[in-house]
Amino acid sequence: MVLSTFSSFSQTTGTTYKKRVLESTEVDILTSYYEQDGDNAAVTGGIGTEKLTDFATSFVVSIPLNEDDVFSIDATISAYSSASSSNLNPFDSGASSGGDDDDEDEDENEDKSNGKLNSNAVASPTGSPWIESSGASKSDVWVSGTIGYSHSSESRNTIVGANISFATEYDYSSFGVGANFAQLFNDKNTEVGISMNAYFDTWHPEYPTEIHSYNEVNGDLNDGFFEEVDILDQNGNVIDKNSNYVWSPFNTTLIQDESRNTYSASVSFSQILNKKIQFSVFLDLVQQKGWLANPMQRVYFGDRDNFYIGNGESIPIYNSKDNKDVFQLADDIERLPDTRFKTPVGARLNYYINEIVVLRTYYRYYTDDWGVSSHTANIELPIKIADKFTLYPSYRYYTQTAADYFAPFETHSSTEEFYTSDYDLSAFNSNQYGIGITYTDIFTKAHIWLFGLKSVDFRYDYYQRNTGLTAGIASAGVKFIMK
Repeated sequence: MVLSTFSSFSQTTGTTYKKRVLESTEVDILTSYYEQDGDNAAVTGGIGTEKLTDFATSFVVSIPLNEDDVFSIDATISAYSSASSSNLNPFDSGASSGGDDDDEDEDENEDKSNGKLNSNAVASPTGSPWIESSGASKSDVWVSGTIGYSHSSESRNTIVGANISFATEYDYSSFGVGANFAQLFNDKNTEVGISMNAYFDTWHPEYPTEIHSYNEVNGDLNDGFFEEVDILDQNGNVIDKNSNYVWSPFNTTLIQDESRNTYSASVSFSQILNKKIQFSVFLDLVQQKGWLANPMQRVYFGDRDNFYIGNGESIPIYNSKDNKDVFQLADDIERLPDTRFKTPVGARLNYYINEIVVLRTYYRYYTDDWGVSSHTANIELPIKIADKFTLYPSYRYYTQTAADYFAPFETHSSTEEFYTSDYDLSAFNSNQYGIGITYTDIFTKAHIWLFGLKSVDFRYDYYQRNTGLTAGIASAGVKFIMK
């Protein structure tokens, strides 16, 4: 009776029923915990602890404005603690107290005959690339948000959208705008998509303590941070700060252009070949301009003398985790070109094996004008283990070449124009193993207040590089639909 009444109404008014793009408001809550460890911290020049933890939560709300338009809000807050970033200032108390029995060590280094520290004494302050400091850069909160809008045509064959975004943390902020367009053909079996984005970022630069302090006092090692602080040579002897043989940064010019802008364009093509196979290909073009180096990251040259603050007796074991109380003064901060052009190209292939198993594959090739090229291969095998439960085992392999400007700790030359010891720009390969499980109820029978529970996801991934970096991430997600 209801159906016949509806049909009669449609014929009388000359209208037909049109399915909404999004039937009801949807809310996604995503949370993750990430932890990593390694021995190649970029903040301390390519050696030192890379311990980091991050806890992030995202809220994504999609709201249908009418049959054709959808408004979305995506907000993320991420709180992290980084041992390597803390060593922007390694001379804070955290590093000084890194070893055991500190009081006994100081007593052993004291010259009882004159009450003064000898040339190998632990001068205060101390630090180590292997011990996290308690400096202000030890932890931070990263906040981001995106507001989006999309419109679908009457036929649902054309989709246009736009978005604005922002992100901020204590030394960096970003503002972005974007637009996208998709056209479907061939009974919606073929789709072509185009998207463009621009990000206008600004550094609020923080520098290694010794370089910032040197500039602050115009190179006077008897003033500011360096006042009454012993500087040691390679042999652990205290240098005369008034002589010609003193430490100084190789380049005292710091960031002059605090902007970093990114412009990207992406083209994609997707095709459903038959009931079992779907594939897609994409091409991205990314142009970056501005200060592309990280001002927090130190570089050490192999052709310059080394100078330290801390316990001279630990200099011979500086590169070892046993070093708990001496820190090498930086030669410079990371320097990189002010432009970078990136070109990723990739493909996806999904194959429906049967009603229980689906095969999802992904491949991407990447290259840029800094000399980095990489290959990424990913396979995921969703397995339906029950009516509402699906298991997601996955594996990802990645390999890349080194950037032209990368070299490990103390192997750069001061004659080079650009240099970095950031192992993210080194040659490496990695393996990532993942397992996840999803609960899905398309009828949203379970309710929380006004919302029906549509799906719940749990996932864990383990990541390992051949450089020694390891990481694990546990994530969970819940999707609700307003009833």
